[in-house]
Amino acid sequence: MKPLVRNAALNGYVQLAESLGIDAHTLMRGVGLAPGELTRQDRWIPGIAVARLLEVSAATAHREDFGLLLARRRRFSNLGPISLVAREEPTVRDVLALLIRHEDTYNEMLHGRLDEAEGRATLKVGLELGRPMAARQATELAVGVFHHVLREVLGDRWQPIAVCFTHGAPTELATHRRVFGPAVEFGRDFNGIVLRAADLDAPNPQSDPLLHAYAREYFESVTEVREAALPDRVRELIEVLLPTGRCSIEEVARSLGVDRRTVHRRLASAGETFSSLLNATRAQLAEQLVANERRSLTEISLLLGFSAPSGFSRWFREQFGCSPRAWRAQRTVCAAPVPK
Repeated sequence: MKPLVRNAALNGYVQLAESLGIDAHTLMRGVGLAPGELTRQDRWIPGIAVARLLEVSAATAHREDFGLLLARRRRFSNLGPISLVAREEPTVRDVLALLIRHEDTYNEMLHGRLDEAEGRATLKVGLELGRPMAARQATELAVGVFHHVLREVLGDRWQPIAVCFTHGAPTELATHRRVFGPAVEFGRDFNGIVLRAADLDAPNPQSDPLLHAYAREYFESVTEVREAALPDRVRELIEVLLPTGRCSIEEVARSLGVDRRTVHRRLASAGETFSSLLNATRAQLAEQLVANERRSLTEISLLLGFSAPSGFSRWFREQFGCSPRAWRAQRTVCAAPVPK
């Protein structure tokens, strides 16, 4: 399955592109992203499309530091609900552990790891795109965001031991040195940040012990789709999405803010499947719509998500044992008043 990221991963993208004189909307459409969708931060979009967009944007703007410039426009809150919990974690170690453990709640491409040895801690940042492709800009964006998180907790004066990238150095290093300081290194065997192990135990000045438990509870409530309620929520989304022609489990999962595997798993635990809910919802709507003689069968087929009336007719016959036209005629006869 292709990894997804929250729309918020592109927060500030349009403004940055415009400031560099490139057409953000055209570039987004070129990689299959809808510019208008960026306003919905909790929707999910393909990570590959985001990585490709950043590479194309960097090339078009002739800025090798594009991903890093975007990282500078990001805020802690762009991580979504998890940022509220992270702010209340008591130490730097707890903040990083939380972000790594729940990275799939904001970026399915991201894979972080924290190692400690000889007084140093190494935060390794990897991206799994599902296929070989250039991801220099997405990598620098991810490392830049983690660097920003660390400075949020440790203060603006904090400096890492090193910030490392596997790719080569850009022609101009000014932005990298301005963001990371002098200890930025290229051509290394990992992407990430090296810091003093003692930094991990530094207290988080933003943390409020009284709010910590509440923040955790809130995070669980907004990220965990309850198994008992999920079938009803999926039915509602199916009903909304059918007329658009985009009713798929991927679209439903994005609307719920989870991945398709989560929807499959939780529906299964409730004894349902996406296909069974789709079929049952269609059948319920079909009965209501076909009974309404003011609606044409062509219109009804579109409202139920069929690309052609013939497909709707075949499906209807399988469900109800007769054609929609015959079913409507039968209902009309049954509903006619009995003569006295």
